[in-house]
Amino acid sequence: MKFASFLNKGAPTWGIVGDGHIVDVGAKMRSQVANLREAIAADVLVDAAAAMRHAERFRLDEVTFLPVIPDPAKILCVGLNYETHRRETGRPVSEYPTIFTRYADSLIAHGAKIIRPHVSVMLDFEGELAVVIGKGGRYIRRENALQHVAGYTCHNDATLRDWQRHTSQFTPGKTFPGTGPLGPYLVTPDEIKDLDAVTLETRLNGVVVQSASIGQMIFSVPELIEYISSFTPLSAGDVIASGTPGGVGFKREPPLFMKAGDRVEVDISSVGLLVNDVADET
Repeated sequence: MKFASFLNKGAPTWGIVGDGHIVDVGAKMRSQVANLREAIAADVLVDAAAAMRHAERFRLDEVTFLPVIPDPAKILCVGLNYETHRRETGRPVSEYPTIFTRYADSLIAHGAKIIRPHVSVMLDFEGELAVVIGKGGRYIRRENALQHVAGYTCHNDATLRDWQRHTSQFTPGKTFPGTGPLGPYLVTPDEIKDLDAVTLETRLNGVVVQSASIGQMIFSVPELIEYISSFTPLSAGDVIASGTPGGVGFKREPPLFMKAGDRVEVDISSVGLLVNDVADET
């Protein structure tokens, strides 16, 4: 199944996505759960199909999307998780994943504008597969890890490179407001036959700047869940951004940074197409 969060008459809701439309099951289930994260936590996504009858239906091109998980308790980001990206940055091989965090109030939706703050002109793109946790847990073993996944979505970990490199800590450059597109859809695991074969492509103004398959990740999704759940308990709706492949803008010659008026797309096969324009902070 495929889900999305959106606005209906200005009110946040969520629904099931079909061919060119979305059904507002969130309004029908509001007495049970308030949003998609709560629906995941209550394990009612399958039940949501029964609420489709008589629910309002909208064309996808007439709704305003929200971040697919509007209020995750944790956003855990993985750095240097493709060999092409590790090599282009000159970072050493590591026995463990590189983990940093992003704040929920930095998230924006499909169709919203990525904001380039006035304190930097080094706004870079990072197309990524994001994993949304379904069943929480601690010390999750990798062989059972995929049983804890509610679904997958697209993410652009847009980064202010100068702020990222102020010190050895990534966080300042990774969580500016308006820099974390997430969506448009949550696609359940049964919709994806072979996760390793899923392809990721980032395009800037129509030009391909990143291209990889998920199978090229250094640390797989199960390995990431096992490692992360060892140092922090995972909860339903938590997001793991699994890392970006090579081709990022700050390692190009000359560097390629996003500017106002640009359009960036993160296209992940079987998952979705995340599209955002760029605007300057006002």
